Amino acid sequence: MPDDRVHLIVLFGGQSAEHDVSRSTARHVLAAIDLAKYHVQAIGITREGRWVQADDAIAALTKGAEALPERLSPDGPAYDLLPAVDDATHAGRTVVVFPLLHGPLGEDGTVQGLLELAGVPYVGAGVLSSALAMDKAKAKEVLAFHGIPQVHSRSIHESDFGEDTLAELIEVLGLPAFVKPANLGSSVGVSKAKTPDELRAAVDLAFSYDEWIVVEEAVEGREIECAVLGNLQPRASVPGEVRPKAEFYDYDEKYVNDTADLLVPAPLTPEEVDTVQRLSIDAYKALRCEGMARVDFFYEEYGRGFLVNELNTIPGFTPISMYPKMWAASGLPYPQLVDELVQLAIERHGRRRRRTDR
Repeated sequence: MPDDRVHLIVLFGGQSAEHDVSRSTARHVLAAIDLAKYHVQAIGITREGRWVQADDAIAALTKGAEALPERLSPDGPAYDLLPAVDDATHAGRTVVVFPLLHGPLGEDGTVQGLLELAGVPYVGAGVLSSALAMDKAKAKEVLAFHGIPQVHSRSIHESDFGEDTLAELIEVLGLPAFVKPANLGSSVGVSKAKTPDELRAAVDLAFSYDEWIVVEEAVEGREIECAVLGNLQPRASVPGEVRPKAEFYDYDEKYVNDTADLLVPAPLTPEEVDTVQRLSIDAYKALRCEGMARVDFFYEEYGRGFLVNELNTIPGFTPISMYPKMWAASGLPYPQLVDELVQLAIERHGRRRRRTDR
């Protein structure tokens, strides 16, 4: 019998500070894949940037997610991606790459560009939208141009930061304020500063991760999230609400402690749901996203309403992650979500190739 399964290559790990988040995401995606539909290949990228065939990950699929390898050996044999995505090496199977690489050198358009050059379909946003959404500073500029409401913020390059900058930030944004590296996610390097000294320490921490940082006003509002799925005709899930136990939804609450209350669906009126879904799709289109994204909001119920905080093109897929939870609550369970993402990758690849294969 011919094997007509899609050859699905899962990329995980990476060189960013979100390496561990990527491994956690990959563990659960691999465990959820229907092996009757997909021939799976896992390729890990070590912290040192070495690409390795993760045979242990595939062997462990039958034992469950907890059996997947905790670490990628930097001493393993180097792996060349290009033969892996060559259709001829897979008996004519359709090849699709599923990048689960959070942060720089994975979520920022770099790997997406490599896959474009290799001519292979891949899950998620393209080069431009990946780069835009990863860079919070530029994403805010594009969203502002499209009139999408956001929190007040300032973007600063380390070469422009001086001693008078702190006073200016306090005058414009007030305290407390949030300080973030512009090109990271998962709340890595994010701090809430309540005093001038804390603001200085937060800025130093953020600059240790990125040469660009974003400083935002602190908003007293509910944290609402919405998942978007699709290419040219995207749709939005029911929204969810995050109620952190910590002072804000930080890395530990997202991936370690699981202490935050995640309400799916969020307790919102039908009119509020319509608004947040519309804004999510507007932001998704403004940044030219395809495939998937999660849009995060602050909701000032008695003030400015829904304010876009950021958009994530490779949201977490762990069991406690909001993106799959919101789609499950919308009637799209985890395995079917993976199926649709793969089909969206194939559709977009075919559409784009019609204009280049001439």
